[in-house]
Amino acid sequence: MTEQADTPPGDVRQISDSRVLAALTHPVRRRLLDVLAVDGPATVGLLAERTGQAVGNVSHHLKVLAGADLVEEAPELARDRRERWWRPTAGTPRWRRADFAADPVAAAVADAAGSLQLERQAALVRSWPAAREEYPEPWREGCAVATETWLRLTPEEARELAGELVELLGRWAARPVPADGRERESVFAFAHSVPAKP
Repeated sequence: MTEQADTPPGDVRQISDSRVLAALTHPVRRRLLDVLAVDGPATVGLLAERTGQAVGNVSHHLKVLAGADLVEEAPELARDRRERWWRPTAGTPRWRRADFAADPVAAAVADAAGSLQLERQAALVRSWPAAREEYPEPWREGCAVATETWLRLTPEEARELAGELVELLGRWAARPVPADGRERESVFAFAHSVPAKP
């Protein structure tokens, strides 16, 4: 769920409505989407438990996400008519700042969405040192990476690099989890490349 200039083919849903983008990047709603993506379908109660949010708050945010077509009910999982399960809708949401540039209000929403996304990504990375000791020894060293470099690129080369980064992470995200009995943890990976001055 990222701003991307050139998205490789695949199961992608291009976002061009600022209301959907606002729903997508709200911190609580984004956390609910993350939990559903990582842990699979869940009820409001399970989501409240996993996120530390009040049931009423989770219910409200799910309604907003459903109104933006970002989540849907999974009625086949319900054990009775009162139980409601939720799952993300098909397609990884992607958006491009350029799709919002014609309308100043929509452009402001897109800019805010980019800032919120970066804050969320940085917060997840910042949480690793405090969480490290909660993981078994093999996870504590060498599984987290921080790398950076300066490149000299044309706009076309910068778009090519961006596409390759998205494709690499997308390939890992789309691979089926092997049924080999080995224990796996959720791993957050993200990449940014931006024009900048040293």
